[in-house]
Amino acid sequence: MDFNQIDIRTLVPQQPPFVMVDKMIACDETFTTTQLLIKSDSIFSKNGEFVEAGIIENIAQTCASRSGFRSKYMPVGDGQIKIGVLGSIKNLIIYRLPKVGETLTTEIEVINDIFNINLISGKIKINEELIAECDMKISIH
Repeated sequence: MDFNQIDIRTLVPQQPPFVMVDKMIACDETFTTTQLLIKSDSIFSKNGEFVEAGIIENIAQTCASRSGFRSKYMPVGDGQIKIGVLGSIKNLIIYRLPKVGETLTTEIEVINDIFNINLISGKIKINEELIAECDMKISIH
């Protein structure tokens, strides 16, 4: 599949100005990768940096894009975009805040997917530099 042809806004329930993913790079049963260019007018940009809440939201929306992709483009889906509720965040480490103009590449790995609960491990990189990581539990409704 050519992920460049997919409008990310058709995969996530969030809409501007709260969309914290620009495009999907890859998605399969276990791994999903998205990108986001940090802009100065983002609601999570402050003093030239993308703040902690934006980092967390970016990982969560990468999970949402996976759910939307599976629902719309994979045999397991029903075509409906589901709402996800963040249940917990564990082991959050932010090594540095990204700056306006940098592009985040966010990777999630699904550790477990049981009864509409996704346990994921997320990592954000700028180029090859790891800038943040965490584990999340998300309930999909």
